[in-house]
Amino acid sequence: MDYFSSDFKLGILGGGQLGKMMLYETRKWDIYTKVLDNSDEAPSRISCNEFVKGSLLDFDTVYNFGKGVDILTIEIENVNLDALEKLEDEGVKVFPQPKALRIIQNKAKQKLFYVDHEIPTADFQRFAYLSEIEDSIANGGLKLPFVWKVAQFGYDGQGVKVVRSLDDLKDLPKGECIAETMIPFKNELAVIVSRNAKGKIKTYPVVEMEFHPEANQVEYVICPARIDEKVAEKARALALKVADKIGLTGLLAVEMFQTKDDNILVNEVAPRPHNSGHYSIEASYTNQFEQHIRSILGLPLGNTDSKVAGVMVNLVGSEGHTGNVVYENIDEILAMEGVTPHIYGKAQTRPFRKMGHVTIVNNDLAKARAIAEKVKETIKVISK
Repeated sequence: MDYFSSDFKLGILGGGQLGKMMLYETRKWDIYTKVLDNSDEAPSRISCNEFVKGSLLDFDTVYNFGKGVDILTIEIENVNLDALEKLEDEGVKVFPQPKALRIIQNKAKQKLFYVDHEIPTADFQRFAYLSEIEDSIANGGLKLPFVWKVAQFGYDGQGVKVVRSLDDLKDLPKGECIAETMIPFKNELAVIVSRNAKGKIKTYPVVEMEFHPEANQVEYVICPARIDEKVAEKARALALKVADKIGLTGLLAVEMFQTKDDNILVNEVAPRPHNSGHYSIEASYTNQFEQHIRSILGLPLGNTDSKVAGVMVNLVGSEGHTGNVVYENIDEILAMEGVTPHIYGKAQTRPFRKMGHVTIVNNDLAKARAIAEKVKETIKVISK
């Protein structure tokens, strides 16, 4: 099929920042794009050829949207899977495949999948209702502390909480959830795996993630991870195993724990471009968004090596600020060597909302990390 400057249409479910960055690549190659999102203010609206407003969870909306494209992909996994399955049955190419999304969309099913396929992961219990957790604690079946995760619709640190007492269960969603054993880990790592429609597969380097202790959001992504090469090989091998068992076409971001004794456990996965791969826009020969497009179109996969060390800093809304956004001191970080800010196009900020990211590249990883800390201290995402 001729994808470039042609009648081919690529459909994208979701118009957030991941979609916007994906569209940088389709515009580079003159691939016609059509985006569905439920907000008139979606960041992707200005970069696609067609923008459709509608619910990603409504069967008819997703189905009718998908009938008008040649290949359908996602930038968020919370979409109507029944519609995707019907589209696939009727000959529309859907990547990642709905059967893979069925596994990933629900964290309880995802964890059971790991157990069934002998993929190491933290011990967990599955609960249909939050009230069952209280009963389990009372009866000695579940011990404090543990990590609570909502089964569906969690994002950007929302839907995850460390539970140290019964009081921590207050105000949490009442539906299906899991309780995970807390892992005493050295590092949180991630590997992005790309797999094209012809079955060719590549991995990006292992990255290290540093999290905000309160928001449970990534603050820094460091590439390459500052770990022993034997540990990195374990992480890549495990990521490849997960990707092989799930069998999706596109990108799979595999988040992992490096334990105190250097074992690797899978935390969770995302079937799309991911925050842990944003460094690749400046630091890699082929960035993750281009690689996703290559993957779903069945094109040759690009070189995933890094040209230079990279550190990414997330830009999130400052606490105590809600309203029209202001990027305070952005001119100061632009004066720093190797610093590139990416602003997502969200007009309204609120505490911990992802508003952008900054990539820092340098031949010396230690210098890149030091500059990243200075960036973090300097730029503030506030409201007018």
